[in-house]
Amino acid sequence: MNFSDFKLDKRLLEAIDYMGFEKATPVQEQAIPEILEGNDLICCAQTGTGKTAAFILPILNKLAMEHNTGTDTLVIVPTRELAIQIHQQIQGLSYFVSVGSLAIYGGGDGSEWEQEKIALTKGNHIIVATPGKLIAHLRMGYVKFDQIKHLILDEADRMLDMGFYEDIHKIISFLPKKRQTLLFSATMPSKIRELAKKALVDPAEINIAMSKPAEGVLQAAYLAHDEQKIPLIHNLIADKPEYQSILIFSSTKKSVSEIAKSLKKKEFIVEKISSDLEQKEREEVLGRFKARQVRVLVATDVLSRGIDIKDISLVINFNVPEDAEDYVHRVGRTARAAATGVALTLVNEEDMYKLKRIEDLIENEIIKLPVPGALGESPVWDPKYRPRKRSYYKKKSGKKKFNK
Repeated sequence: MNFSDFKLDKRLLEAIDYMGFEKATPVQEQAIPEILEGNDLICCAQTGTGKTAAFILPILNKLAMEHNTGTDTLVIVPTRELAIQIHQQIQGLSYFVSVGSLAIYGGGDGSEWEQEKIALTKGNHIIVATPGKLIAHLRMGYVKFDQIKHLILDEADRMLDMGFYEDIHKIISFLPKKRQTLLFSATMPSKIRELAKKALVDPAEINIAMSKPAEGVLQAAYLAHDEQKIPLIHNLIADKPEYQSILIFSSTKKSVSEIAKSLKKKEFIVEKISSDLEQKEREEVLGRFKARQVRVLVATDVLSRGIDIKDISLVINFNVPEDAEDYVHRVGRTARAAATGVALTLVNEEDMYKLKRIEDLIENEIIKLPVPGALGESPVWDPKYRPRKRSYYKKKSGKKKFNK
């Protein structure tokens, strides 16, 4: 389906063409008409399916035909990275129409507060905000949301995982009751249904490829002992000179630093992102990665959702994510929309059961590969293996003794 079939404003179609979008994705085909009709919507769609454009395009289409100077649309997101991504996409899609947007999120140096205050009092067409920073403004009493017509909750499951359930309800209490509400989520647990029941009115429902990586992702897992993982990464990157944009995820800041340091020693062009960096520094690193000035980016899970970079060739999971859903989001950084990409996961003996859990979730078996012979023997695939839990027991003296 072509975007012209939606009968969008010609200026939007020009921007879409300029950004290189050709055909609508399935979530866009189903969501855009519902939103244009003014219906509330629950949409279950994974990352990388084009859901941001699915809700932004119809909103921009309405704004292009109006002359509203107040705040028309509020988009609530879980992370600053996602807020920045959506704000940037709004800027791209609204290039030829007079629509303003602003991203409001925590973690900065505080200099943005006055600019945010002006937007929240005088109005800005679209506000994209994280819950915590927005509530800080709401508590000051000057925020004017009386003209809001659209509320969008993006990655609602992630927001609930991060403990924002009460914050979302608090924010909603400041909004007009008569509005269009759109809820997007990768999963639909009971808590999301409960939120939807309170916030939405007779919503249409769309379910797109729930919790499965995009079809264009070639997935594989290397069975590797911990000491083999970094040398394996060296081999994987050195053997693939055609991969010019590589993203490596790890669960800890320590391992992120170790990976980046080892790659620099091998003279790879690499940078890292973790919570140790200030927001401005993160944005600068991401900017260099997007501009292809940096070939390899090593990051903690802070980036697994909310980063929109085209043509990422390879995603490497240094470890198996604790949550099977997080695997989908990590892998979703490659093969965005209709593109293709490779996702490799490094699996030690203790993480094999987690990989099996992921396979059950995505209903697909992931190819298992041994490490190259020069790195030694790989662990044997055994998804039933469980690491022994650590426990404590009390001796008669009352002292606790550690026991593996």
